[in-house]
Amino acid sequence: MNLHKKAYLAALLYASIIGLSFMLVKIALTVASPTDTLAHRFTIAFVFATLPVLFGKVRVKVAVSDLLPIFSLALLYPVLFFTFQVFGLVYTSSSEAGIIQATVPIFTLILATLFLKEHSSMGQKVSILSSVSGVIYIFIMNGFSMENYSIKGTLLILLSALSVSFYSILAKKLTKKYTLFTLTYVMTFFGFITFNGWAITNHMVEKDLVHFFTPFLSWKFILAVFYLGVLSSLCTLLLSNYVLSKIEASKKSVFSNLATLITMIAGVRFTFIM
Repeated sequence: MNLHKKAYLAALLYASIIGLSFMLVKIALTVASPTDTLAHRFTIAFVFATLPVLFGKVRVKVAVSDLLPIFSLALLYPVLFFTFQVFGLVYTSSSEAGIIQATVPIFTLILATLFLKEHSSMGQKVSILSSVSGVIYIFIMNGFSMENYSIKGTLLILLSALSVSFYSILAKKLTKKYTLFTLTYVMTFFGFITFNGWAITNHMVEKDLVHFFTPFLSWKFILAVFYLGVLSSLCTLLLSNYVLSKIEASKKSVFSNLATLITMIAGVRFTFIM
């Protein structure tokens, strides 16, 4: 199997995992606060990322001078992306969030043209616009309730879409300089430090640090946060970095619409879990 086929299969897997993540975030938020959910999510991701390092399966070599560019990437994804996403999901449904996320290919196409000088054919542009239009059409046909509409939620999810679009552009350059695991490991570590620092500080201010691990008393939360930590954080970071190292950023972003479709289906089929 050639590298491009492997990259497209990785992109399909990435989209499938992301598609279900919105629903799992909503489930986790019924038990824990947004900051605690992010902290526990990236603690689990970092622990699983560290296991192969401890057992000598992989090595991570990073010079101090390498940290700034990788941390800049990590600020966009996972920090800003997941922060905007999880707080956005507090105010909007998983289906609506997935639909707003469908704008990612358009943003990425524009940014890739401006910063990476990627040239897309008219056919690719039409395909992107068609896929986005199709998602919006499905949304309209399913009914749009202004009663449940939240400007705040929409804005936050839109900012998460912009964050992942900018990440795709910067990651395209950095995947040529660092190994995929090194890049993923440092990004996961940055998310782990940032979100745990944020959550623990909040609990210290509220003087209820003892409740930091309370969500783990719920099996629903445990299942959701392990999915989010291992699959939707660590694995998608690896898959995303791999895909961006093999194909154009604009092509990779199109798969976000598959994730949107999965999100919408999951939001409808599994509403009873919420």
